[in-house]
Amino acid sequence: MNASGDELAPEVRAILDAARERPGGDTRVTVDARSFSDAVDAAVADGRVPIISEVKPTSPTTDGVRDDDPVELAREMVAGGATALSVLTEPDHFGGSTDSLRRIRDAVDVPVLRKDFIMREEQLDVVESDLVLLIARFVGEDLPALVEAARERGFQPLVEVHTRDELVAALAAGADIVGINNRDLGKLEVDLGTFEELAPEVPDDVLLVAESGVKTVEDVRRMREAGADALLVGTAIMDGNVRENTHSLSTST
Repeated sequence: MNASGDELAPEVRAILDAARERPGGDTRVTVDARSFSDAVDAAVADGRVPIISEVKPTSPTTDGVRDDDPVELAREMVAGGATALSVLTEPDHFGGSTDSLRRIRDAVDVPVLRKDFIMREEQLDVVESDLVLLIARFVGEDLPALVEAARERGFQPLVEVHTRDELVAALAAGADIVGINNRDLGKLEVDLGTFEELAPEVPDDVLLVAESGVKTVEDVRRMREAGADALLVGTAIMDGNVRENTHSLSTST
């Protein structure tokens, strides 16, 4: 079942309330997606840590707003060695936009993840991307249908989980890309031990992404040793020179 409002931090409740009200697209999209698994394999073959670098102007858990041109930020991230990009399209709390995602995807040649709070199938049809985020906690029993709907359009669904029950639900829904979020979206607390606890229960044929809380080279190594095939990093890259920060984390073998 979906998380109840009582279990969520006020910031998260506000995000979900806004997400439920946002419309879907007028026409069904069809995506010719760039393969995320191939990009991960290529990074590893090149001796790099597969990093999904996140274009995140702001968020409820960060201070200030980064107002650089998102396309230039994306290009700098790719130049620094990003394997893929995560682009926020949530407008009200993260400063994201679908227009930024379109422009970024046109400007780079790596897979691009649409990071948003998708609640209904028609919200998949707002913009093309290579991957789309589905958060198990928030879509609940609709997860299998949303995974199927995403694949029918050509998206590669990245199913995000935080608990063992959510992981079981994701695997039952057929997810082959799973993100374990170290941040408890109910309390907004971060614990890298979350990934370490759940990762051993993920089958080898599932591509596993560690999300949230990765700030240092040591954190990258810790998540890789725990079984992360790739890492999604936002704030630690957006704080400062994004090319240098991406390069530092992607070469921390």
